[in-house]
Amino acid sequence: MNLNPTVSEWLNLIARWVHVFAGIMWVGTTYYFTWLDARLTEEEKAMRAASNSMAPAQLWMVHSGGFYAVEKRKVPDELSRKLHWFRWEAATTWLSGMALLIIVFYLGGGALVDRDVSEISIGAAVGVGLGVLVFGWLIYDLLMISPLGRSEKLFALVAYVLVVGTAYGLSRVLSGRAVYIHVGAMFGTIMAANVWMRILPAQRKMIEAIKAGQKPDAALAAQAKLRSKQNTFMAVPLVFLMISNHYGGNTTGGYDWTHLAVLVPLGWIAAKFIRRA
Repeated sequence: MNLNPTVSEWLNLIARWVHVFAGIMWVGTTYYFTWLDARLTEEEKAMRAASNSMAPAQLWMVHSGGFYAVEKRKVPDELSRKLHWFRWEAATTWLSGMALLIIVFYLGGGALVDRDVSEISIGAAVGVGLGVLVFGWLIYDLLMISPLGRSEKLFALVAYVLVVGTAYGLSRVLSGRAVYIHVGAMFGTIMAANVWMRILPAQRKMIEAIKAGQKPDAALAAQAKLRSKQNTFMAVPLVFLMISNHYGGNTTGGYDWTHLAVLVPLGWIAAKFIRRA
């Protein structure tokens, strides 16, 4: 199916505009709350070391025209207060990204396949691309809930091998541009699924426990925190992979999978420093 060029261009513009702005909000809030949690955890430790106090730690910040005091609490004092959820940024980013993937790569398929690489049909190539998104999430989630998920370093090593293997396999059937964008889309799908299928359900269960007069399950909080942390690590290489389609020179080696294998862990290392900034 080929769209009218004018229609395709307008749809591309609108979807890209929404995608970029929603992504800015999503990544921004993800890094902000991760930074906030780390600073408040440090403050809690300092308070306990100084006075053995179990009072909620407080962090003071200044921005624009005001000063802000933020506390982290395991249990809210008043459930009647309005809770602000940060979820639609993730959904909007993923949905607009999928719209772009369909418009740019799947409708027509000119950017999806390279006849010098493979004689795969457009339909089969679309199936491969969608399969990477679905199975990428399923494999990631299964690894996370397995014993392997308890060791962050070992999990990162296995995840890296799987990412490189995916990139190599895709490079044998799709165009170079499509390889990069699909690995990025796989990261984005995992991140969005983390928010909607793991983090939000855990938070809802914690709130339900509080309403029932029970203590929230600490394991749920730990699970949500770890998934959010991993999202911050995936975000940096994800942004690189998404903007990679605007250039294809020496940086990507013409979208060679070996360059991707080097630049993805560099993004993870960068994320480690950004999280502490």
